Amino acid sequence: MRSAVLILAFTLVAGCSSHSDAFDGAQLRQDVLATERAFAGTMATRDRTAFATFLADDAIFFAADAPLRGKPAIAAAWAGYFDGAEAPFAWEPEQVEVLDSGDLALTSGPVYDPRGARIATFSSIWRRQADGTWRIVFDKGNAVCANP
Repeated sequence: MRSAVLILAFTLVAGCSSHSDAFDGAQLRQDVLATERAFAGTMATRDRTAFATFLADDAIFFAADAPLRGKPAIAAAWAGYFDGAEAPFAWEPEQVEVLDSGDLALTSGPVYDPRGARIATFSSIWRRQADGTWRIVFDKGNAVCANP
């Protein structure tokens, strides 16, 4: 049920945008911001099926050992993060930038542990599809360095 609600919400947000040649940076930034928030919401609601809907087929997520290449590999590697009642981490976008072409966007922001302590910063690249929806194509997190 949760996955259906998230997908419906995402579809409504995505449906409000049009893929035209006119660049409306403010609107595109809002679309990407809403998409990133919906993507993060899949972790909060523990919905791994909805999580996978945001991944581009050719996405690359950087991991400790080697990059995860492709939607199936990423979904499988992240499946364990959706086990249990409590999310192991949460994230939210602080920065959103869209190329003037309107086809690629960057999101970046903090990653928090369950207690709310900042543990990392994420950076993600999103690609706009022909239907106006955004799919994540690159994702990388960097640990926060402790202050001396």
